[in-house]
Amino acid sequence: MTFRSATAIFLLASTLLGSQAALSHHAFTAQYDADARKEITGVVVKVEWLNPHAYFYIDVEDPETGEVSTWACELGSPVSMARQGWNRESLVLGDFLIVEGALARDGSSSMSASSVVIEETGKRLFSRQEN
Repeated sequence: MTFRSATAIFLLASTLLGSQAALSHHAFTAQYDADARKEITGVVVKVEWLNPHAYFYIDVEDPETGEVSTWACELGSPVSMARQGWNRESLVLGDFLIVEGALARDGSSSMSASSVVIEETGKRLFSRQEN
């Protein structure tokens, strides 16, 4: 195999592997509907500070039925969250939150959070515009 052939194969393989990683990351509009917005309130039950997006989960009680469902709330990457003043301790299990965001297109109990407020203190932890 010539150097030129080996280089071409390497570049092709690198491109294919790189495009797979890019495809695995979703676009906002593919997963969330910016026009379908909702405000929920609930208690923090889990926080995941992981790439590519941080998540927190809150238990939300339906006022009509009293049923509790767990909502997944997506944030930005941990690095982008840190640049905005967040850290792993910003949300504590048991915090009661008011969260606003765009609902998931698949109808699941998940959203892209655009505003997070700790109800007890009124402290706004996060606010952003959707993509």
